[in-house]
Amino acid sequence: MNYIVGLDIGTSMIKAAVAEVRNNRPVLRAVFKEPSVGLRRGAVIEIGEVSPAIGRLLGEVKKNHKSAIKTIYVNIGSPQVKAQNSRGIVAVSRADSEIYRDDIEKVIRASQAVNLAPNRMIIHNVTREYIVDGVSDINDPLGLSGNRLEVNCLVIDAFAPHVKSVMKAVEVAGGRIGGLVLNPLIAGRAALSKTQKELGVVLIDIGAGTTGFSVFEENKLVGTGIIPFGAGNITNDLAVGLKIPVAAAENLKLHYGYALAKEVSSRETVGLEKFSPAEHGAVSRRFVAEIIESRLAEIFEFVNNELRAYGKSGKLAGGAVLVGGGAKMPGMTELVKQELKLASQIGLTLREEWGNEGNDFGDVFEDPEFVNALGLVLWAYDHQRRQQPVAASLSKFTELLRHFLP
Repeated sequence: MNYIVGLDIGTSMIKAAVAEVRNNRPVLRAVFKEPSVGLRRGAVIEIGEVSPAIGRLLGEVKKNHKSAIKTIYVNIGSPQVKAQNSRGIVAVSRADSEIYRDDIEKVIRASQAVNLAPNRMIIHNVTREYIVDGVSDINDPLGLSGNRLEVNCLVIDAFAPHVKSVMKAVEVAGGRIGGLVLNPLIAGRAALSKTQKELGVVLIDIGAGTTGFSVFEENKLVGTGIIPFGAGNITNDLAVGLKIPVAAAENLKLHYGYALAKEVSSRETVGLEKFSPAEHGAVSRRFVAEIIESRLAEIFEFVNNELRAYGKSGKLAGGAVLVGGGAKMPGMTELVKQELKLASQIGLTLREEWGNEGNDFGDVFEDPEFVNALGLVLWAYDHQRRQQPVAASLSKFTELLRHFLP
């Protein structure tokens, strides 16, 4: 059986999605959640705390899908991520000028020749377009004829110690990593349609400790990044502003929080004793919303500054798509329209690429909190499909070789 596990290691929660590939489609078999410990702003800071939590989750996976933990795709969510444009150029050496697979591999390797600090490592090299003899916007140059092959890429690198800590935490827990993927890219894979990417869209992934974003236009990745603020900062702001424990502030946010203060009645109050027996009195719900809106506006200002740098501020016809646990805050889409001057919607995992064999996971597909875990499964499935033609070619070559060998 061909199983894939998408392991989303978040600041407040670890989630796993288990899928089986059947009839050329991933079929969701199980999902699991476990409270997260030992992370700060998406980065592993205590492997000794994170690994047992991952181990408990993988233990649940093994009960019914023992072989699944051999192919785990894991997210990278720390904010020390950089993306830079890069171009590779090679000469097509064959006499007939036809472009072969090895020419494509050479030009991609050439595009990775970027200056990196010793503690940085490349985690993605996203191809935007190929150029053959000056003709641009080519998706796949294989089989074309030309003398010069170029590629435009977006090279994404991360802080190497953070990446290695994630890998070690999973391996110590007994898992085998099949791939590492940046959060905003996997969220975009799961929740964005081809039409949205073609029109131009920004995906915003609001987690507990970080907020990731990825920008697409003409079906190409324009830019991506991770901001070191998230929904957990809202909780801390409420705890400080109202002088209540963090746990009480979290419950207050979840039950009475609203992203846009002007939409909340100034007469409505909330009794603090509901969330902490030691507290007395009441607080205006609008005041709570003002604290929440202030932090969210700061986060969206960071995103908008990035959009301005790309020349896309207020100019994305596909609007903004919000995912992650923080996206569940009531009034969020209205605030995004106000702050980014874009249409906005809550992003859910698109169902059309998934097989349906009687398992009802409708609540999971409709939960923006599970977008990353499901996106990891789809990313892994894409990777497997890309490897299949190579494996098939090797198999044919081996078969032919048998006819000639004694």
